[in-house]
Amino acid sequence: MEPAIIFLTSGLSIFTLFFIAKLMGHRQIAQLDVFDYITGITIGSIAAELATDLEDPIQPLLAMLLYGGFTVLLNVITNKFNRVSRFVNGMPVVILKNNTLYRENMKKAKLDLSELLLMCRQAGYFDLSAIQLAVFECNGTMSFLPRAESKPATPQDINLAVQKSPIYTEIIMDGQIIAKNLHRLGLDETWLDKQLHAHGYHNPREVFLGQCDEDNQLLLFGMK
Repeated sequence: MEPAIIFLTSGLSIFTLFFIAKLMGHRQIAQLDVFDYITGITIGSIAAELATDLEDPIQPLLAMLLYGGFTVLLNVITNKFNRVSRFVNGMPVVILKNNTLYRENMKKAKLDLSELLLMCRQAGYFDLSAIQLAVFECNGTMSFLPRAESKPATPQDINLAVQKSPIYTEIIMDGQIIAKNLHRLGLDETWLDKQLHAHGYHNPREVFLGQCDEDNQLLLFGMK
């Protein structure tokens, strides 16, 4: 009987975790603030307890729902009230501006010079004089504004006309034709079959990935 109970409590734990994750949203780890990060770890710990608590699984289940519900409620409140958001999440702070390092702001961000230099190198800035502005964000990342003379040239800077990048749609995936996408482009299987033979393929099963743009240009990747 015990293995069956473990199976049920584990399934309940997984379902509850999935439900709470959907409510909290799909943010990446780098986008989480400190409170969300800590709450996520706590909920995961309680979920493990729920999966193995055979005597009274209701208590960890209620604790998971309480943590998840409070986190969702707090996110709703911070989205509506800027003052609450600033109190909970903090504010971005300027670390570097026009060759001036702001020591007090670095102390507020719990950031030392070694960490600052590391973040600059990771962003491709080995020369700090190329940075006009560096802002330490609430989620622990650093945003950089390069000086105008250090920015890479764009086609607009040199008055160069560029063609619009094509948007490709998948019409074959893992050897299977995605008929819905094919028909959405105004094409059919007969046209696709002719194109496959023109590219040296006998049937769609030989193609791992096939993409087509609005001008009916194909990109085909064979299987290996």
